[in-house]
Amino acid sequence: MKASELRELSLEELEHKLEDLTQELFNLRFQHVTDQLENPMRLRQTKKDVARVKTVLRERQIPDL
Repeated sequence: MKASELRELSLEELEHKLEDLTQELFNLRFQHVTDQLENPMRLRQTKKDVARVKTVLRERQIPDL
């Protein structure tokens, strides 16, 4: 998911997306610990997606300079 796509979403959609990604990250970590994770790159990609969403949310909190 690209940051430009995230910037087009509303605040509620971003917060919902963050909740979904956080839950997915938890599930991936759980699968990783129990050796059931098929694609370990999904962990890395999900972490980056969480960071992107948090960045866009933070950008909206900061007033324009």
